[in-house]
Amino acid sequence: MSTSNLNPAMGLPMVYLVDDEDVVRDALAWLLRSRRLLSEGFASGEAFEAMLDGRPDTRAGGDWPQAPSCLVLDMRMPGISGLVLFERLVERGLTPVLPVIFLTGHGDVPTAVAAVKSGAFDFVEKPFSDNALVDRVEQALAASGQAIARRQAMRAMSQRMAELTEREREVMALVVQGLPNKLIADNLNISVRTVEVHRARVFEKMDVKSAVELSNLLREA
Repeated sequence: MSTSNLNPAMGLPMVYLVDDEDVVRDALAWLLRSRRLLSEGFASGEAFEAMLDGRPDTRAGGDWPQAPSCLVLDMRMPGISGLVLFERLVERGLTPVLPVIFLTGHGDVPTAVAAVKSGAFDFVEKPFSDNALVDRVEQALAASGQAIARRQAMRAMSQRMAELTEREREVMALVVQGLPNKLIADNLNISVRTVEVHRARVFEKMDVKSAVELSNLLREA
């Protein structure tokens, strides 16, 4: 899967590299450049966390990253290990939009497998195939882009929902159940004409044209 499939409106993809060995970070950065991918390196888990802590948009409810991103993370490092950093990213709710690919030695494979079951995107065992690693990075970036798009869609829908009045929400709930206007009017003890007005406003605010489209939108959310 190529990054050419990503939505250019999201911005340039970014690969974050966290490894305590300069030579490894440099080699990975060169490898990514060969596929026209931008990267940013960090020599420790602490340095990467400091970057996150310095950004208000990485907190719960924030919108970082806005461009497709992934993290290539060494499992064994002095200080904060890769596994501990990953667990902290899970706590921050970042791993869907920032997929994590572990770099691991043979002895850490069982731990890496457990991390994948906990939500890591994948692990690559050292020494690794350059092409295989970058292929997985591109797939992780694609997954990030999809997660960012879902997050944007959810927030847009939440904003639309917030614009509905209490009565409009009541009408919407009955509309998605498939009730005709007459039964909705009877349920809410209002006139059919009032139902029609509220129904039209719900469709306008939710940016849909039919009850089926509205139901599908809420189901996807």
